[in-house]
Amino acid sequence: MTEQQAVDQAMHYFDSGEFQQLLARRVACVTESQQASRGAELDHYLQQEIGPQLTKMGFTLHPFENPQPGSPPFLIATRIEDPLKPTLLCYGHGDVVFGDDENWREGLSPWQLTAEGDRLYGRGSADNKGQHCINLAALEQVWQTRGGKLGFNCKILFEMGEEISSPGLAAICQQQQALLKADLFIASDGPRLNAVRPTLFLGSRGAANFRLTIRARDNAYHSGNWGGLLSNPGTQLANAIACLVSAQGVLQVAALKPDSLTRAVRAILSDIDVGGMPGDPALAEGWGEPGLTSAERLYGWNTLEVLAFETGNPARPMNAIPGSATAVCQLRFVVGTDWENLVQHVESHLRQHGFDNVSVEFLRGSPATRLDPQDPLVAWALDTLARSSGKKPALLPNLGGSLPNEVFADILGLPTLWVPHSYPACGQHGVNEHMLNSIAREGLAIMTRLFWQLGEEGEQLMTRHHQWRRGEQ
Repeated sequence: MTEQQAVDQAMHYFDSGEFQQLLARRVACVTESQQASRGAELDHYLQQEIGPQLTKMGFTLHPFENPQPGSPPFLIATRIEDPLKPTLLCYGHGDVVFGDDENWREGLSPWQLTAEGDRLYGRGSADNKGQHCINLAALEQVWQTRGGKLGFNCKILFEMGEEISSPGLAAICQQQQALLKADLFIASDGPRLNAVRPTLFLGSRGAANFRLTIRARDNAYHSGNWGGLLSNPGTQLANAIACLVSAQGVLQVAALKPDSLTRAVRAILSDIDVGGMPGDPALAEGWGEPGLTSAERLYGWNTLEVLAFETGNPARPMNAIPGSATAVCQLRFVVGTDWENLVQHVESHLRQHGFDNVSVEFLRGSPATRLDPQDPLVAWALDTLARSSGKKPALLPNLGGSLPNEVFADILGLPTLWVPHSYPACGQHGVNEHMLNSIAREGLAIMTRLFWQLGEEGEQLMTRHHQWRRGEQ
């Protein structure tokens, strides 16, 4: 049997409607991890949807309770064909955000897959049920074509809490390092660069949320009786934020800027055009770090965003000077950023500009990750994407958003390759979420070829990877 036969079989599987039927059944599972009452549905998805498909392919199932009590479960599945062959680790999450049923367009439901033209509407169709269904189907086609073999060892980690920041994921990876030991990580989440171009990204930007607060006094005071005599925390906090990020969205804190926008990264990003597709918002002229392209700002630089700002009573403003003001901000950052000392850097910058009265509270954060684009694994994946699609794939050093890639890259120490099967206008986390049939079909062909080639040349590929890591290439 050949690679092309495996791909042809995968295309028949898709065109026959089997993929759509499978996705419809899984979309119908109401797996809202943000809803505390959905525990049974989360368990059902792993035990009745994912488990049987993997068991059929000869995987051994290892279910785990979450190390964080009360949080959703995990499933690790393993298939070892030959200990001497490379081992692939895959990942997916079966949970989704709130359905938000009442706000979907008439005729659509988040829990019923609805086909309209090229679109398959349903909650999780893009994030992440549709994407991991494609990857599992590709594994299945390779396994069938090879007569019950993959040609490599495979392990799969499924979680059911990604939409609530993956509680327990880092802990389960630390606790089960031996069970999860692998050579290479390939998974699918997030969007492509656009609907047309197959995309490979090598990590993700990090995110750090923090709160700024000024408390001047316990009460608000009449603005006519006391205006001009009492400090206004709202005014002060607005100016404090302005010294952190300019009116043009330029980060002002030098200590929080990255050192990783190298000539090599800029060369990669020179091939990337951001936006301009149907459903994309218009890009703001003159916004963001000057001297950078849109792609460099999004994938190679850091941004500070104001997510919320509150002073007084916004719903019912009164003629009173507020006693306090607070804002939640977020730093999106790439590798080479000293984000772990964010509070110290922000406090120091604020003091330098005369804002000694602003308290800075770190809320939560996740690291940035990036596989070196020069790794031979990257060229291999890009070549496979190009051969499969007949298009020049987009290479992104990292996703603009955040994924729990640090557990795979840092805790498990794996080279990470992400091949997304969605696109930016998919409605992810919003109403009318959808997957494009055209992307799903192309994605299935791509993943089938990737997995087939891993079975063909996995040992040589990993040898080249290790030689490169040792500086022998």
